[in-house]
Amino acid sequence: MATRGLSIGFVAERTGLAVSAVRYYEEQGLVHPDRNAGGQRSFERSDIRRLSFVRIAQGLGFSIAEIRAALAGLPEKRTPTKSDWERISNEFGRVLDARIAQMQALREKLDGCIGCGCLSLDRCKLYNPDDRAARLGDGPRYLLGDQPSDAE
Repeated sequence: MATRGLSIGFVAERTGLAVSAVRYYEEQGLVHPDRNAGGQRSFERSDIRRLSFVRIAQGLGFSIAEIRAALAGLPEKRTPTKSDWERISNEFGRVLDARIAQMQALREKLDGCIGCGCLSLDRCKLYNPDDRAARLGDGPRYLLGDQPSDAE
């Protein structure tokens, strides 16, 4: 099977993406197909793996910018090697581990809140009278680790 000259329809079918999604990812700089004299895209077989990676990474919550940065480290005109993909996997793994730790910490904090009846508002991580936590920045400041006394 040829490694060059794959049509956009074939690439879309192999990756499970819509043709419009393949075009979008090209616009975002995630793949760089060649063009023939008539302007038709010509993909390499390695683009199937890149686009499959994009699909998986987005499903894990990575942004297009994060994915673009990761793919920028891959060679353009040769099929990435196992070590190329391992490097990206390790980088994404560290980010995922940090996100998992953050979600676990949030779950532990919320476990004490959900259904508690809030008899102890002085210790509640969600209680924010007069929106004092806004002085500390955006988001649920107390759940993110700030203390109510920091906002006074």
